Amino acid sequence: MANRKSNINVSIDADVKELIAERRLPFQPVESLSLDEQIVSAALKRNPKRVSLPTDENGNVLIDKEKYPDIYDWAANG
Repeated sequence: MANRKSNINVSIDADVKELIAERRLPFQPVESLSLDEQIVSAALKRNPKRVSLPTDENGNVLIDKEKYPDIYDWAANG
């Protein structure tokens, strides 16, 4: 088998030549939120009621059963 040389003429658009010269991507990457950040963002858009709960010296949350029955039930029963 003999090796042959062939010349191929390829035309490149001016935009592509510019991209090749600058060595940049033909698109711009967009920073997006992670799934956890999306969930937090969606929850905060609903404007939830904020409750400040006291903690003990070990950092455990103290929930008053009479003052916050819904939170107590959630914490006790899941």
